[in-house]
Amino acid sequence: MTPKAMFFTKGVGVHKLKLASFELALRQAGIEKFNLVPVSSIFPPRCKIVKRTDALKSYKKSGEKKWNLFPGDVVFAVIARNDTDEQGRMISACVGLAQPVDSNRYGYLSEVHEYGMDAKSSAELAEDLAAEMLASTLGLTFDPDKSWNQRKEEWAIAGKIYRPRSSVQVAKGQQKMWTSVVSAAVFIL
Repeated sequence: MTPKAMFFTKGVGVHKLKLASFELALRQAGIEKFNLVPVSSIFPPRCKIVKRTDALKSYKKSGEKKWNLFPGDVVFAVIARNDTDEQGRMISACVGLAQPVDSNRYGYLSEVHEYGMDAKSSAELAEDLAAEMLASTLGLTFDPDKSWNQRKEEWAIAGKIYRPRSSVQVAKGQQKMWTSVVSAAVFIL
């Protein structure tokens, strides 16, 4: 059951009920038709990152079975979620990835759910956390400032190169409404 592909997605929803707000965020992300199972954070070796539109069109086109995603399927995902009913409160949900350049190595995904943080700050935090957690699984200490190559936009961890990626959704709470944000890395078996 090792995933062969993964796509990033994100969404925001607003509704007077918290659960409905979350459902609307899932709809915007395009993953509301699946039975989502949260999983932990390992990005599998040889897993290909595909575009959300390519991954989701398989159930929209009759007879096409490239990724075999259909409504009602059980789908594994690393999911970040945040909600607020406070007007003006900034919320963010982000999934960050430390992706190995060598596809035979595994990477690491992290989730960040923050208040008061903009998209750039949330993405940087999630990406740094993914690299730090990857290093810890390898038994290494990690300092993102020392391991980061700004020019190449990559980390060096134990001599191996990892590139950051992320999907982040931010929103501000609205008056007398629930606002939900979701970001997910969705696996395809």
